[in-house]
Amino acid sequence: MEVIDRARVGVIIPCYKVTRHVLGVISRIGPEVDQIFCIDDACPDSSGDFIEAHCADPRVRVLRNEQNLGVGGAVVRGYQEVLRSNPDVVVKIDGDGQMDPALLRQFVIPIIQGVADYTKGNRFYSPEFLEQMPSVRIFGNAALSFISKLSSGYWDIFDPTNGYTAISVKILRIMRLDTLHKRYFFESDMLFRLSTIRAKVVDIPMVAKYADEESGLKINRILMPFILGHLRNMVKRIGYNYYLRDFNVASVELFASLLLILFGTSFGLLKWITESAQGEVATAGTVMISALPIIIGVQLFLAAISYDVSSTPREAIHPNLSNDTEALDFLPAECDAGENNSLAAEEKLPMNSLVKP
Repeated sequence: MEVIDRARVGVIIPCYKVTRHVLGVISRIGPEVDQIFCIDDACPDSSGDFIEAHCADPRVRVLRNEQNLGVGGAVVRGYQEVLRSNPDVVVKIDGDGQMDPALLRQFVIPIIQGVADYTKGNRFYSPEFLEQMPSVRIFGNAALSFISKLSSGYWDIFDPTNGYTAISVKILRIMRLDTLHKRYFFESDMLFRLSTIRAKVVDIPMVAKYADEESGLKINRILMPFILGHLRNMVKRIGYNYYLRDFNVASVELFASLLLILFGTSFGLLKWITESAQGEVATAGTVMISALPIIIGVQLFLAAISYDVSSTPREAIHPNLSNDTEALDFLPAECDAGENNSLAAEEKLPMNSLVKP
C-alpha cells in the first residue's frame, strides 16, 4: 500500500467562470482523493449548477457563496467546510485547467511523510517549464517572488502566487483563517501567515498550461496593492520575529545598521549642502565621518539578512501537533482585519464578510 493510500485527502476547487474546464479537471482527479469541494463563488455562469447537472462523481460536493468573495474567500470557505470532514491533507486546485491533477500525489506525499507542512507549485523550477508562460507573467512573478522572500521569510521558495497547493489539516487548525486576504493576494498572504507559525514550505516543480482560460488577474490593477501588502507583511514579520517574540543577534544588527546608515546619510547630506553654499570643499575627515557609518551599516544589514536566510523553517511541525490544537494567535486581530479591508479598497474590489457554511 502506498503512503498516500493511508491518508484521507480532500480537494477544493474555487469556481468562477470555469464551466469550460472544470469538468475536465474533476475527471482527472485520481482515486487517492476522498472528497472534492467545488465552491461556486457567485459565478455569473452558475458553475455550481453546471457541475451538479453534468458531474456524476460521488465525491463532488458543491458549495455556494451568496456573494463573490474572491479567490481567497472561496478557498477559505472550502477550508472551513473540509475541516468538518477531518481529512489529513487538503489540496487546492484551480478550475481553469492550468493545473494538472496528475501532479496531486507529488504535492500530498511530502506532507504525509512529515517532511513538509505546506507544498506549493513552482513553475520556475526549470527553463523548459516557462515555454508556455506569457512573458508578462514571467517578469511579474519573478519580481513578486523576490519581494515575497522579504515579506514571508521563505528564502528558498519561488513563484509565490502559484495557486496549486496542499496543506496539512493540523496546520489549518492552528491558523486563523479569517485573517487571510480574500482576493488575489491570498497565496502571498498565506505564506506570511505560515511563517508566523514556523511551518515548513516545500516547492513542487510543475508546468502550467495556458489556453483559452480567462484570468481576472490584471497586472496594472494589482501591482501596487501587492507591493504594499508585501511591505506591510515584511515590517510586521520583522517586528514580531525579531523584537516581540525574540531578540537575537540579527535584532541588534538590523537596528544598528539602520541607525548607522541614517546617521551617515544625514550627516553627509547636511555637510554637502552647507559647504556647497559656502563654496568650500569637504575635508577627508568629513567624508570619512559620513562614509564609514554607511559602510559599516550596510555590512551589518547584510549580516542581518544572512541570519534571516539561515532562519528559514527547516522541519515540519504538524507531526508534533494534535488534532485538537487551537489556533495560534500571533498577530493582532484588529490589525489584520483593517489590513484586509484596506488592501481590498486599493484593488477597487468589494470586501464582503465571509459567508458561513
